[in-house]
Amino acid sequence: MIDPITAQKIKDAADIVDVVGDYVHLIRRGANYMGLCPFHNERTPSFSVNKRKNFCYCFSCKKGGSPVHFLMEKEGLSYHDALLHLAKKYGIEVVERELTDEEKQAQSEREAMLVANEWAMLKMEKDLFDTQDGRDIGLTYLYGRGVTEEAIRKFHLGYALDKSNALTGAAKAAGYDIQVFKNLGLTGTSQEGREYDRFRGRVIFPIINSAGKVIAFGGRDLKGGLAKYINSPESQIYKKSNELYGIFQARADIVKEDKCFLVEGYLDVIGMWQSGMRNTVASSGTALTDGQIALIHRFTENITLIYDGDAAGIKASLRGIDMLLSHKMKVKVLLLPDGDDPDSFARKHTPEEFRAYVAEHETDIIRFKAQVLLADVKGDPQKRIEALNSVVESIAHIQDPISRDVYIQECSRILGVQEESIAKSVATFRGVLIEKWKRDRTRKDFPVNDNTSDRINNADGKNASYASQTPQQQFYQPSQPKPVRKENPYPCQPLEQVVIEYCLKYGYLDLCTVFEEEDEDSISVIDFVSEELEADNITFSVPVYSRIFSLLLNMKDSYEEALERYTAKLNIEIETKRREGIANIGASDLSMSEIERAEKKLEKELEQFAFENIREFSKDYPGRILASHESDEIRTACIELIREKHQLSNIYQRDNNVIEKEEDKLEVLVPRAMTEWKNELLNERIKNLFKQFQEISGKGDQEAEKNLMLEINSLMHLRSQVAKDIGDRIISPGVNK
Repeated sequence: MIDPITAQKIKDAADIVDVVGDYVHLIRRGANYMGLCPFHNERTPSFSVNKRKNFCYCFSCKKGGSPVHFLMEKEGLSYHDALLHLAKKYGIEVVERELTDEEKQAQSEREAMLVANEWAMLKMEKDLFDTQDGRDIGLTYLYGRGVTEEAIRKFHLGYALDKSNALTGAAKAAGYDIQVFKNLGLTGTSQEGREYDRFRGRVIFPIINSAGKVIAFGGRDLKGGLAKYINSPESQIYKKSNELYGIFQARADIVKEDKCFLVEGYLDVIGMWQSGMRNTVASSGTALTDGQIALIHRFTENITLIYDGDAAGIKASLRGIDMLLSHKMKVKVLLLPDGDDPDSFARKHTPEEFRAYVAEHETDIIRFKAQVLLADVKGDPQKRIEALNSVVESIAHIQDPISRDVYIQECSRILGVQEESIAKSVATFRGVLIEKWKRDRTRKDFPVNDNTSDRINNADGKNASYASQTPQQQFYQPSQPKPVRKENPYPCQPLEQVVIEYCLKYGYLDLCTVFEEEDEDSISVIDFVSEELEADNITFSVPVYSRIFSLLLNMKDSYEEALERYTAKLNIEIETKRREGIANIGASDLSMSEIERAEKKLEKELEQFAFENIREFSKDYPGRILASHESDEIRTACIELIREKHQLSNIYQRDNNVIEKEEDKLEVLVPRAMTEWKNELLNERIKNLFKQFQEISGKGDQEAEKNLMLEINSLMHLRSQVAKDIGDRIISPGVNK
């Protein structure tokens, strides 16, 4: 268990841009960063990251939150393990007590799988270097393939000892649950019930996801067995269609180079890495999927497919093209000389020679496809028509209309077909695609599976028209019965939500100035709401809102301490700015009066700088703390409350004066929200009294009827006054923090 002080230290150290950047290529847009959402497949960035608030949010799928919550969502971690992940990332030492047997049992299967895979990887890596068989068999093979020790350690390559249960036995001795190893495909069971190591006698290639977690293994046979490679089965932590070999090692270089090379096998990636082409990943011999494309697109939109130069390589280069184009990728293809694969070619050439070859020989994918398909159709009109339609359909997948027009012109020249005819065909194909995409968007999640490429490609690699697909191939989904609408147990929830949202977003800001005799003081949003609730004996009916409000009240002391620390740091920064400003004024050729005016202007600017920074800190503090709260209910509710409800267009983002800020109208909005809540409480009370009156009416209890009517009339009079206050209430304006 992590103590609260260490937990808060971890949360304070975690930078949302840094954490999300491990998964998504972020581009700065104004004060925020934008990228492709890591929670669902998308082609247009809708994932916003706010560094100041330490918060992220997807405007499409509505997922996001603090660094802790982001990791919990993305990696399926518990709150505890997300903190440990961040502690490791930022080098924060965590001293924990030993977990009890019950707590160990309560750990999720996913967490247990990740731990087991990490242990297995380290053991097989150690066995490669520290055992006689590992050195004589495993290292000999790798060195013979030109793999250096640096690359072996970088990719954590290993060797599974050629013994029936060396890994399984060691796992048992270490106290691991062997059922987890069976679920991961590391341990198998024979028909006789004997446990054995599935990867025994093989060189091991760990598959590590973009977050650095070991999720699967590939094993290369060295004994001439029937299966040259075996791989981990799909599991709770491994979906083959969503992963790429080498992505963890390549992600930083992909972003740096703004380009990704895609190859087929493990050794291709390693060979390219050794040759200096470190922005390389592999699809591991599978047909390219939407999930894999989306993973690359989070880091770059530029991709070059590298394949062997034989006929199979040429056909392979054409697979998945339409999916890549649909994801707004800029695609090129590079065919290597006959007899070479990326690994062998990389070993024959220096990095400079390899890069020069790429620059000279990589070809735009549409132009390449047109040239390849038309090369073997001379004298066969039907095959020529099929080839033309295949190229036209690929153009239809291009999202940008200007790019489509350029390719239409280019293909008209290459194919010898009128530009108008190609444009009409592209429009027809695109209409079919748009209808299909509309159907896809009605599904909860974008379909991602290993069969994607098979659905859109014929066996010979030529793309089939979507129009010819069956409803099942078009991801048909049966209609679902309409859900029964349940009555909200908390009728005032919408109005309470407005109030608690103000408290969470602006609770520690000054709301207004209050006067008592000759004294003048300010009152914060949270204190104003608290006094209003106490005066009218009102509480939040929604339990989670009540808990959040209590936490906000209890956090006031910690907020003041945090504000004091922040102000001390801010004063140092301001003093530095003051010295620099005075030095610049002194170095300028100004008269004494001009110097005096310049210094006054500088002080006003510094005062405004301090005001704005302290205000922003006060606004962000509650959300930063509670969005990382250990309670799932608190954390999830806070994330929903503080998220930005809308995403402004670039035009509005460039002009801060276009839209009036909510925080500048708090002195009107907060009292009005409280009054509207009170008004609804009166409505509910009056409604209940009328029900009581109907129940006793005509039953002879005239005194009870009279008392009820008096109470109803009194409440209705009060409601009239409250309704008037909603429109009229004005509070003396004060100075906000």
